[in-house]
Amino acid sequence: MADDRSDKPSAPSGADAGWAALGYLLGGMTVWGGAGWLVDRWLDLPDVGLLIGLIGGTAAGVYLTIKRLGA
Repeated sequence: MADDRSDKPSAPSGADAGWAALGYLLGGMTVWGGAGWLVDRWLDLPDVGLLIGLIGGTAAGVYLTIKRLGA
């Protein structure tokens, strides 16, 4: 019956959870690292923004992984 379904989506399991975690981590590092690299080129800095972007992107990826997958 359609009334038996809950509104909360089920958490992925197994390989799906692993691929989702990898996607969050790589996506965060790519997007924020790229943004940091662009800021470095714009302000003529020696890769400071890239480093900050990679660290921030990794932290955001870990946060999203924990929030989404409930690890």
